[in-house]
This record gives sequence, C-alpha cells and structure tokens, in this order.
Amino acid sequence: MADTARESVVIAGAGPIGLACALSARRRGLDPLLLDHGAIVNSIVRYPVGMSFFTTPELLEIGGHPFPCAGEKPTREEAMRYYRGIVRTERLRVRTDTRLLGAERRGSTLHLSMDGYGGPRELEADRLVLATGYLDHPRRLGVPGEDLEHVRHLYDEGHLSHGQDVVVVGGKNSAVEAALDLFRCGARVTLVHRNEAIGETVKYWMKPDFENRLRAGELAARFRTQVTRIEPDRVHVVGPDGAAAELPARRVYLLTGYQPDFDLFRRCGVNLDPDTLRPELNPENLESNVPGIHLVGSITRGRQVSDVFIENGRFDGEKVFANLPLRSAP
Repeated sequence: MADTARESVVIAGAGPIGLACALSARRRGLDPLLLDHGAIVNSIVRYPVGMSFFTTPELLEIGGHPFPCAGEKPTREEAMRYYRGIVRTERLRVRTDTRLLGAERRGSTLHLSMDGYGGPRELEADRLVLATGYLDHPRRLGVPGEDLEHVRHLYDEGHLSHGQDVVVVGGKNSAVEAALDLFRCGARVTLVHRNEAIGETVKYWMKPDFENRLRAGELAARFRTQVTRIEPDRVHVVGPDGAAAELPARRVYLLTGYQPDFDLFRRCGVNLDPDTLRPELNPENLESNVPGIHLVGSITRGRQVSDVFIENGRFDGEKVFANLPLRSAP
C-alpha cells in the first residue's frame, strides 16, 4: 500500500514495560515506535482514582530516571506523571489510540496491520516487541447480564456507590481492596467468591482488615458461591448447598482477574502451549518462534500473569536488545 512505512522497531504497548523496552532500544541507537490502543500507561490510567502502589518508587523506575513521590509508596497519579515525563524527556514516539491487529513475516520483513486514529494502517518492521499486558481482557463469567451498564470488570472508586447495594465478585487483592473501599465510602457490600475463603496471597495488611469487617457485620461475604445471572437490580447466585439466592445490587464489580490477548499472539503466528498458553520463547532474548517477534512482561507466562510485575518485567528490554552494543548510558 502507498501509506506503508518502515520502522526498525515497533513496540505494541506503551505501559511501563513497553516504555522500558523503548529505552533499552534507544540506548542502542534505535528510534522505536510505540503503539497503544489507549493512552500512555493505559493500565495505570484505569487503576482506581487515588490508588497507591503496593511497592516503593525505586522498583518502578525505568531507564535510570529517578521516581520522586511524596509518600513511601507512589500513587496512581504520581506514576502517570512519572511515565509521561519519561516519554517527554526521552522524546519517545508514541502513537496512542492505535491497536495492533496482527503481524506476518514475509521474507526478512514483518508486516503489521493496525486499527486506530491517524497514521498508516500498515507498517513494515525489522523487529516487533509485544508488551501488551493483560488488563484489557477480563476473565468473563459467561453469565446472562454480564454486559449490563451497571456491571464493571475494573474497579473505579467507592464514592459512586455511597448508600447503594454493591456486589463484588472475586477473592483476591483487587476484590478485597474494592470491598473495603466501598464499605468505607458508605456502600452496603457483599463479596461473592467461589472458594472457601479469600486468597492466601491477599496483602497482609488487607486480610485482617477484611476479616475484622466481616466479624463486625460491616461487610457480607458468600463463599463457595457462584453467580448465575445478573439483572439490573440484583445478582442471582447459587451457594454450596445448591440453594439459590438473590442479592440486591445497584452496582456489580466482577473482579475475577485478567488474561493476555492470546488471539493477537496467534494472529502474529506465535505458538502457544495448549495447556498453559505460554508462548514459545527463547529465554535468552524472549524471541518467539516467529523471527523478529519478541514478547515481554506478564504475557510471557501464559495464564500465570501474576508471576510478573513492573518490578521484574522492566528489565526484559535488556534481553530483547542484548545483541546490540550500548551507545549511551542510562
């Protein structure tokens, strides 16, 4: 096509790990193009307003840029400011509102197809780095009513639910944190979880807080319980004894986890393990079975995305570009 352009490196995903990969490429004299279907660090943008990270700022730093913050742990807003500043300072090229649809190797060149605002819809590239994360693909329950307007797969903020009945589905960090925030914002909260209790990996300071609220009757929880249907004003569930129940709900948060865009990987020709859905990768440089296509961050773990965070995934770009000599220091 007439508008096809050529890039040495294209990075799909402008989150912290994608940006770190871009800096690794930049230190080696390359000028990568980043694509993201949303905004810069779109996953952080979608975090609850005012949320604080569980980790300290130095573990979120990339490219040797110090991360200043007011408290011991950075907030969502401080992180957005930090990563936005890196894009500005390093003059990284980021094309937002642009989704990678697929890639195909033809001879020595990768041909990429995209959908989004402005720019060519096709690109040629020598190397493609997939840093797409997983927060845009929730694990769906597959029940009627899951797509109703008052149902969310990502938590926003508790203030919106003051004085309302709210059902939170899930039992890990996101669900427990949301339930506690909703309670403190004046909502009447019921947590529904399919297991016997909340997860063992729930953060150590949240677990006793949640359990104390349960004992005090300030929160409700239904364990070993499954959602069967969602209606505009209630959630239908089935408990451990098979008995059906209806829970009033003006808002419903389905916080049951997320997964990578496995269909995108298949459209790029990447082989996935049939059981774990882990991509076929060279552990030395994270290159897939398709020459020139690399995967970084949480998506390298298939279904086990919780094994990788910003803290350890931020170094993956050094593996991807290790075959090129450094030209500038961080």
